[in-house]
Amino acid sequence: MYVPAQFAPGDEDVERLLARHGAADLITAGPDGLDATMLPLLYDGDQGTLLGHFARNNDHWKRADGRQGLVIVRGPDSYISPTWYASKAEHGRVVPTWNYVTAHVHGPVTIHDDVDWLESLVRRLTDAHETDRPVPWRVDDAPEKFFHGMLRAIVGVEVRIERIDAKFKLSQNRPDADIDGVVAGLQSVGDTAGAEAVAAHRP
Repeated sequence: MYVPAQFAPGDEDVERLLARHGAADLITAGPDGLDATMLPLLYDGDQGTLLGHFARNNDHWKRADGRQGLVIVRGPDSYISPTWYASKAEHGRVVPTWNYVTAHVHGPVTIHDDVDWLESLVRRLTDAHETDRPVPWRVDDAPEKFFHGMLRAIVGVEVRIERIDAKFKLSQNRPDADIDGVVAGLQSVGDTAGAEAVAAHRP
């Protein structure tokens, strides 16, 4: 990944992105070319892994086991209009661009076709996404027979993290007045996440 110095995030920023992201793209190379599947993945920082599950009917898991994987994790991304820059009125030498937050996670893929492993994962993944809801749904809210039937319809996947390349391109290369304009512009179009990301990472 091409990462100019001003867009290189700190380790804590990358940890937060991995811990708070939603779904991510898992890409592997198989005998017939590239496979890609979007999966909700749980970051386990202590073990240095990303954990998730495939639908059993998705043959990608059969080709992924034991291969190197690339997981593309995304944070906010936003179109940036040059009309938001104070520099436009000063000299006009501005162009549109795109702000984004992303991490490319590299590592070997292991498939887990074990019901106990899957049950533990599904409980952890569910709790991670339900914990902030006013009335969280729990796995035990579902009938036990139904839940175990659903477990038979999935297979687990683990990516052991060997390398992370990350880039937080959030207008850090612009003058202060332009950054103010970007924050205001994103707020004006309802892109709260984009505005907050720019504000949080201004130099």
